[in-house]
Order: sequence, then structure tokens, then C-alpha cells
Amino acid sequence: MMGLLILLALTAPYICRYDPMAQDLYATLKKPMTEGHLLGTDQLGRDILSRILYAARTDLSVMAAAEVFPFFAGTFIGMAAGYFGGRADAVISLITDTFIAFPYYLLVIVVAFMTGAGIHGIIVTFMIVGWLVYARVAKALAASFRNTEWVEAAKLLGYSDLRIIAFEIFPNVLPQVVVVLMTDMAALLVSIVTLGYLGIGISPPTPDWGSMISEGQSLINTAPYLSLIPGFMVVYTGIALSLIGDGLADRWRR
Repeated sequence: MMGLLILLALTAPYICRYDPMAQDLYATLKKPMTEGHLLGTDQLGRDILSRILYAARTDLSVMAAAEVFPFFAGTFIGMAAGYFGGRADAVISLITDTFIAFPYYLLVIVVAFMTGAGIHGIIVTFMIVGWLVYARVAKALAASFRNTEWVEAAKLLGYSDLRIIAFEIFPNVLPQVVVVLMTDMAALLVSIVTLGYLGIGISPPTPDWGSMISEGQSLINTAPYLSLIPGFMVVYTGIALSLIGDGLADRWRR
């Protein structure tokens, strides 16, 4: 499912007949399966199939870019806190507990307002708040590994703390945090769409599933497909990411 979506997004310039931002006021609100417009057109005459696929390029690339720093930073901060314990553990626990005490979407919206709308603002927003979940998971796992026999053996061999964290603990933490990554990417996609829906995400006229849902809301009774099609794409992507996470978890449990 995810591979198909990525393939369609990558090949959008070659398979789409229309510019996703080109307006045709003589072809507004054409229903799906209309000749020349497989998914119809919106109130400005823009081809919905083109906008859906180009929005997939935008939303998926932003989702992936916004996860890179939080994944690695949160994982290694959490592993360091769990491995060393003591004051480092207490500080990281205080920071994560403080952030998690706030409602997630309220925190994201506040940070998004501060960093500004657009792709850059979204990436900065999730760099600030996205590392928390990885830090909590990695910290708990590293704390459970730090007194194991194989870690003690590495210390007796003279391995540095950094080497133990990177080459002994990290490979054992990685399977669990990758499963968390898939779940968090689905949540991140919903957040990106939500910010777009609220008008503080990806700036128009760049196609985005959230803004497409918002633009179609006023015509939900007469042209429900304007909101339903991008909404379906969000659900489809979330299911695909969840299935990947479940599959990886099942494989690593064997």
C-alpha cells in the first residue's frame, strides 16, 4: 500500500495530464469519472487527481523530513539518559513529562504559530516537539539494558560509554523505536493535515490534503468528494504506516 502511494507520488509529473494549480473556470465542480477528469474538479476548475498526487508528494516528503531529526536525536538522548541514569535521567524525564503534560495538538499549534506557516515552519515545529516520544521509549529500554551481562562485559573489555551506547545498546533499541517511528509518522501526517486544514500549515497554492479538505468543507452537501477524497488518502496512508509497524513488530518478536 505504501509502495503504491510513493510510486504514484514520484511519477505524478508523468501521469497527470493537468497542472495541479492550473485553474479552468469553464470546468468547475465536475464530478468524478467525468471525461478528462478521473476524480473531477474543484470549485476553481483544478483537476483533483493532479492535486491529490502532488499533495502526496508534498505531505509525504514533509512527513519524512520532519521525522529525521526527532528520530535520531530523541533516540540517542533517551539512550544516554537511560544508560547513565542519575541526573541525566531526571533532567530528560522532567523535560518530557513537562511537554507531555500539554495537549499535543495545542502544543503543535502554538509552536507552529511561533515558527510560521509553510513547510519550513512545520519541520521546525516537529523538530522541537517530535523527539519526546523516542526519548521516552529509548530511555526505558536503555535503562533495562545497562545492567545486563553483555553491557558489563563490554565495560570489562574497555569499551567507552559512547561505543557501548552506539554499538551495543542501539541495535537492541532500534527495533522498538522503528515500530514507534511508523506510528509516529502516521500521527505526524495527521498533524500536517490538521495544520493545513487550520490554515497554518503548507501555504497555498501548494497542494496539500489538509487545505483540500478545508476548501471542500463549504461544499460538503453539493460536492462531498472535494473533502472525502483527500480525507480517504489520509486514512489510507495511516493504515499503510500502521500495517508496516505491526509487521515489523511481529517479525522482530520472532
